[in-house]
Amino acid sequence: MVDNRYATALVIGSVLSLLAAVYLSAAVGTQHWYQYSSPPDAHNGSNASLLSDDEFDEKTSSEILYLHNGTMGLWWWCILVPSQSHWFKEPEPKFKRQCKRFTLPQQFLPKYKHLGNHDNEEDLLRTYLWRCQFLLPLVSLALVFLSGLVGFCACLCRSFTPTLAVGVLHLLAALCSLGSVCCFLAGVDLLHLYAKPPDKVAKSLGWSLYLALISFPLQMMASALFLWAARSHRKNYTRMIAYRVA
Repeated sequence: MVDNRYATALVIGSVLSLLAAVYLSAAVGTQHWYQYSSPPDAHNGSNASLLSDDEFDEKTSSEILYLHNGTMGLWWWCILVPSQSHWFKEPEPKFKRQCKRFTLPQQFLPKYKHLGNHDNEEDLLRTYLWRCQFLLPLVSLALVFLSGLVGFCACLCRSFTPTLAVGVLHLLAALCSLGSVCCFLAGVDLLHLYAKPPDKVAKSLGWSLYLALISFPLQMMASALFLWAARSHRKNYTRMIAYRVA
């Protein structure tokens, strides 16, 4: 028999876990982790088609990203380009979003200390930050999915013991979500150190990154509820057994 307090904690923790998974999944699949705002005349004369080339050049692509109101994601780099080319200049031109999607082999490519020059020494810090920023959220989602399977099996077996494992898995998932955000921001700072954006370009965090940040406290609260319910129920059960024996 499960106390109503513990059942309520389990329900609230499950809802928080589901919300965190939805927010983190949306963050992983969108392109607005970091964004740049350039003045209208900044992209005059620049070639924006280089971003869509199959061979990714970090130096050239980052310069285009700065000058064309670019946005960065875990799997995407996007820019704004004019939708139509006319022989006259429109007072309010229309723009469309052009994105470069990274393939899985490109995510594992090494980074170099001098952008655009692959003959130089590899920058191990940026290489592993780049890899961790997209691997950690996938690990976090996998841990949440695994905890859901454990919880479902616990319900079928009518056992409260696996709830402790569910709480630990959510704690690890929360740390992975936070680690992904930290790795991404550290990687962006290092990119700006090697390829400094122009002074007129404004930099800001995107809403996708905030979704990933929101998933961290939600997973932490879910973990705390599961751990509290498991520990409190175990103490209560132990005291009940001791009382019956006495």
